[in-house]
Amino acid sequence: MKGNFNKLVNSKQPVLIDFYADWCGPCQTLSPIIKEISEEYAGKLKVIKVNVDKNQALAARFSIRSIPTLMMYKSGMQLFKKAGLMTKAELKKVVEKHV
Repeated sequence: MKGNFNKLVNSKQPVLIDFYADWCGPCQTLSPIIKEISEEYAGKLKVIKVNVDKNQALAARFSIRSIPTLMMYKSGMQLFKKAGLMTKAELKKVVEKHV
């Protein structure tokens, strides 16, 4: 996953990364919002879900201390990072700024 992940983070298309765990209640609340954003911005935004239990090295690389954590990258630059829940409206504002 590491090579593909680096390629995605460095792409010219914005990439939204959702760090989550299956056992995390707030992550489950956020999941349908992420899915809707992914569908609404298809072709403009790539969305990746990273299970921190299965990808601990990746979570450590990005200093993920709590979940859910959302990050956005474009051309290798971090555009956004937030731990905790977000409403769909809040997330759309962030996405709109960068697509």
